[in-house]
Amino acid sequence: MTRPSGDRYPALANRDGLQSLGEEISRSQRSGRRRSNRRRRRVRRLLTTLAVVIVLVVGATAGYGWYLNHQIHRVDVKGLTPGATTGADAGTQNILMIGSTSRCALKVQNPAYGLCQAGVNGVNSDVIMILHLNPAKRTVSILSIPRDLFLPNTRTGSDGAYKIDAALYQGQSQLINVIREDFGIPIQHSVELNFDTFANVVNALGGINMYFPMPVFDAYSGLNVPAPGCIHLDGYRALQVVRARHLQYKGAGVTTNNHAAWPYEVNSDLGRISRDHEFLRVLAAEVAKRGLGNPVTDLRLVNSVAGQLQFDNGFSTSNMVNLLLTFHSVNINKSPQITLPVSVGPSVSYYYNGFPKGEVEFPAAVPDQRAIDTFLQINADTNTMTGAPLPSPSSVTVSVLNGSGAYNQAADTQSALEALGFQGVGVGNSTPPATQSETLVDYASPATLGAAEAVMHQLSGAVTLVQAPTADGAQVTVVTGTQFAVNAPSSAPTSTSSAPTSTSTTQGAPGTAAAAAGFQPPSPSNPSLAPWDPRACSASGGAG
Repeated sequence: MTRPSGDRYPALANRDGLQSLGEEISRSQRSGRRRSNRRRRRVRRLLTTLAVVIVLVVGATAGYGWYLNHQIHRVDVKGLTPGATTGADAGTQNILMIGSTSRCALKVQNPAYGLCQAGVNGVNSDVIMILHLNPAKRTVSILSIPRDLFLPNTRTGSDGAYKIDAALYQGQSQLINVIREDFGIPIQHSVELNFDTFANVVNALGGINMYFPMPVFDAYSGLNVPAPGCIHLDGYRALQVVRARHLQYKGAGVTTNNHAAWPYEVNSDLGRISRDHEFLRVLAAEVAKRGLGNPVTDLRLVNSVAGQLQFDNGFSTSNMVNLLLTFHSVNINKSPQITLPVSVGPSVSYYYNGFPKGEVEFPAAVPDQRAIDTFLQINADTNTMTGAPLPSPSSVTVSVLNGSGAYNQAADTQSALEALGFQGVGVGNSTPPATQSETLVDYASPATLGAAEAVMHQLSGAVTLVQAPTADGAQVTVVTGTQFAVNAPSSAPTSTSSAPTSTSTTQGAPGTAAAAAGFQPPSPSNPSLAPWDPRACSASGGAG
């Protein structure tokens, strides 16, 4: 029987339509439930997979952290300063990087470095470099301290006066103490590396390229580049570059290949620091090109150095990782790389208290203070250890000891400091230690460092801070040397000062007295490369 048309029997059509609609809805609901069930199963599988991945990643990270912790060699280091938690310095860290010359510490002896069993067993710091890290600003600055800088308290004991590189003989703690006491620089962490560690870092990157503008030679480090050009350096040859401090070069007009006839660079230790800074720039560019975060490169780097670096025992792996994540993208070429200015002495051995100390360099108060303030990113009137303002002169008591033997020097210096507002409490004499000597600004404890810095800021020439007992109950004792001047009061003419007659009397020229005593004027804090120094290669193989 033919179904009646819906047009003629609308009631029947609606009933059949409703039935069809119900069936369609039922089919749709069943299909929807199936799709929903499939989605739920996919989500569960995805969540399960993610959970497994997370567990594996966390487990691998924890495992690698455990591995790294057990690979790194940690040492007990004293004298570290907790990082600031408030103020403008909050979160900043100063990390001391030490390049050790210890041959006896090498796992495998290398005749090219000198053999421990052959008597090459000295422990000195070839490199003294401090990194200042500011996480809030994402900035890095670098300060290098010349290794030949002579200081009266480099080592502990009755005869502690040596070049600063000798402090490492008594361990990292002593070097940190010297840097804190004499320069007012707080150190939060320290890292020591040796010849092998350095070479392994370079080799882990596959070596680097540097352009040599002219032939160079160093008989002590083994560096020998016979022709100019872009040269590939493996770890061993890179070490020859950064250790070269007796460099000879074949410049214009030199026609012989006999190294004995090649001239020596004048700046020795300072020239080496300039080359080290340039090497760092090239190395950082190579790391950036390969990319920190590249597991292959990172793992190779970590494995090459982890077992040979010496970290202070408070430098946690998590702190290292956080620093890496924060600063890995910083362009080191735009970061200040500062060398502490020094006055280089004559090329003869310096005698101090009757003992030879080798060729030395003296500090230079005014440019040194500026360099340290720039490095720490602080104002000139700031206590470098605490970040607090320096005390006013009227609140600081000062005594003066004549340490050079010059007539009436203690009294004259006391009068000059009193004219600047300091409270003089006594004068006396101290046995002169040498024909030329530094002026010492002594303070008895860290609590009076700010007072000592306030006094030092009014001196120029060869002047250094020293944590040592003071005289006459003063907060600060100035032990006069042969090469210094006291600032004139601001109302006085700027052409003279009330400094002792044996010192420079030209205001604003702290190098004059040093030069007169056989020491050169202060070196620059940001020296340029010499024409013979290696530098980055360009893409075409020329000078970068």
